[in-house]
Amino acid sequence: MDFRVIIEEQREEMVEKLESEKIIEREVLGEAKKFIQKPNILALLGVRRCGKSVLSWQIFGDEKFGYINLADERLEGIEAKDLNDILVAFYSLYGKDLKCIILDEIQNVRAWEKFASRLRNTKRVIITGSNSTLLSGELATFLTGRHIEFELFPFSLREVLEYKGVEYGEVFTSRKKGEIILFLEDFLINGGFPERFSFGNRMIRQIFNDIVIKDVVVRAGLKKKESILKLARFLVSNSASEFTYRSLKSVAGTKRSATISEWVSLLEEAYLIFRLERFSPKLKEQFLAPKKVYSIDNGLINAVGFKITENTGSLMENAVAVELMRRRSYNKPEMEVFYFKDSQGHEVDFVIKEGLKVKELIQVTYANYFDEVDHREMRALLKAGELLGCKELKIITWDYEDEREVSWFGRRGRIKFVPLWKWLLDLGS
Repeated sequence: MDFRVIIEEQREEMVEKLESEKIIEREVLGEAKKFIQKPNILALLGVRRCGKSVLSWQIFGDEKFGYINLADERLEGIEAKDLNDILVAFYSLYGKDLKCIILDEIQNVRAWEKFASRLRNTKRVIITGSNSTLLSGELATFLTGRHIEFELFPFSLREVLEYKGVEYGEVFTSRKKGEIILFLEDFLINGGFPERFSFGNRMIRQIFNDIVIKDVVVRAGLKKKESILKLARFLVSNSASEFTYRSLKSVAGTKRSATISEWVSLLEEAYLIFRLERFSPKLKEQFLAPKKVYSIDNGLINAVGFKITENTGSLMENAVAVELMRRRSYNKPEMEVFYFKDSQGHEVDFVIKEGLKVKELIQVTYANYFDEVDHREMRALLKAGELLGCKELKIITWDYEDEREVSWFGRRGRIKFVPLWKWLLDLGS
């Protein structure tokens, strides 16, 4: 096999893509560049089609680098021993002084870890993958202290506005605010997968099928394709809801909770969904309690979900959950996110913990005025704040902004109300 032909054709395709399509600078670019200034490995992980390949090219920019996409069907079946031949092809094409290499979708080659470990001693290497377990095996042992990991997400609202050429500052006129809210409405329904701006929801449905079939069923060697598809659709369409493995048995058509647990974990590892644990100071209670599930992108909910009627509150909550995961990955790796629910059913959507301290409690509600905020939302927030020793209480609304002292049966606290569009833009949040 002449790897040089494949490498050159892939480069031509990427150059054409970058020149013909509208490409924005991803907001994590500056942070990612910091960790690849010297020989090292930068792992870009995330759901398929979220822009990992383009970001890897942006990181190396105008530098000379070798690039190969190992998901190419022409490379199917190559083994770890073939990777050195690819390195030889890079040298042949770009010179022996080549210092930068991108190995795209590296999980398609078994036992690639030792090759990457050898490269990182003299080269700056970017690897990309669509599975969160990519660095959980041998590579983690080989690369202790010598690699950095980023999870990339589909476009944020900030990136959508940049893609659409919408500029904003610290002062918002009514017209500018209205324009942003229109984009927010679209973002909640159609999400942030870059390709949906060119191909619409049909592409999102294809992404969903590729994740479930290629990244879960085929990769794990599973046989019950239709059962896993049904489970995946159910979880995505019920984003922002609690679930137990027992409750999912009838959905997936299996009698074993252990099988359901395995399938849900595989869907999470492929970045289709993620789970939040219920917050509890007792680990056993936390482990046994129901989980909450969220879709990695709002567009998936509407593209493949079962729900016919629109549920704006759940879409808002899912968007907030994804943004919290994005901020954790990009800027705050020490941050942990949970939800809270007491024995009386008082629930808080998000508990933000850093170290041993609960830093912030967040509710999400569809409200335009204070009178539209459900008193149960505020009551649960005040109670959780008292129990968890947290005074930073926030309610993310649709378009109500204020800060008020609130009391409920002897409990008092100051609650900050922030519109969703402003919170997603990270303005004053």
